[in-house]
Amino acid sequence: MTADVSKPAPGGGKVHLTHGHLMALLRDMLRVRRFEDRCAELYTQEKIRGFLHLYNGEEAVTVGTCAALEPRDAVVATYREHAQALVRGTPMRAVMAEMFGKASGCSGGRGGSMHLFDRAHRLYGGNAIVGGGLPVAVGLALADAMKGRDVVTACFFGDGAAAEGEFHESLNLAALWRLPVLFLCENNLYAMGTALRFSHASPDLAARAHSYCLPAESVDGMDVVAVEAAARRAVTAIRAGAGPYFLECRTYRFRAHSMFDAQLYREKAEVEEWTHRDPLPRLIDWMRTAGHLHDDDLKAMEAAVSTEIEDAVAFAEAADWEPVETLTRFVTSAEARP
Repeated sequence: MTADVSKPAPGGGKVHLTHGHLMALLRDMLRVRRFEDRCAELYTQEKIRGFLHLYNGEEAVTVGTCAALEPRDAVVATYREHAQALVRGTPMRAVMAEMFGKASGCSGGRGGSMHLFDRAHRLYGGNAIVGGGLPVAVGLALADAMKGRDVVTACFFGDGAAAEGEFHESLNLAALWRLPVLFLCENNLYAMGTALRFSHASPDLAARAHSYCLPAESVDGMDVVAVEAAARRAVTAIRAGAGPYFLECRTYRFRAHSMFDAQLYREKAEVEEWTHRDPLPRLIDWMRTAGHLHDDDLKAMEAAVSTEIEDAVAFAEAADWEPVETLTRFVTSAEARP
């Protein structure tokens, strides 16, 4: 774990490593990891269908970032967004029901895994288009700026999005208008099956943000405390009126791109090497060494998380499908022209 981060970091922001705060970080990471593992099981049982992109290995990015945000702040994510929904406060029952395609899901059962949405917790997707969330985040931030609201929009996206036109357009407009956006790149080294080194002439993603005059930094995305410290620096600067900020979290997904992915593009040795940096046991070991975690505490937390997940599964299984009579709601059509 990162050294003393209880002191102010350059640019402002603090991480107070109290017992309660560390336990909250651990609980959020554990909830995400175990939820994703359970979803993988449910997918093999064909209870969850369609596309499924899991977050295993990247938990420190969302948990650390969201710890620096306030409830009033907005979050825009990618199609790998279960973690953002859970950590921001979307009830697990509503998330799991959406995974099942049930009407009581957070998107009414119409979105599924890739399109979680929760206006009450300011979660604006779940976007299936690579880079699609970037202009949405800029639009939200522009609205907040025009209304004079003290709100930050955190926009999560993968390294693959940095090759899209929306990336450059969004960073340019955000910088030009000094919008309150935290651009947060979850760099897991692969855009689907294409390695970063094969798709980007320059793998230095922070340098691209610098080219648009954004303050930018890279951080160890496998260290939740390091991520939170960096996110707090960024959020403090944004709230002070400095404009947008770019944060690259260097992380790794332990599972394949999706449940359909045969994962033939990376060596098992590479995956094994990264699992030694697993953010969950890394935090657990550090907390034990520092005297903040005992075996009984961890067992109790594991049991509570397991109970919550099984309750969500039971809720989703028992939930109703949307009635056939209402399936055309929100669907528009135009008569064919001659």
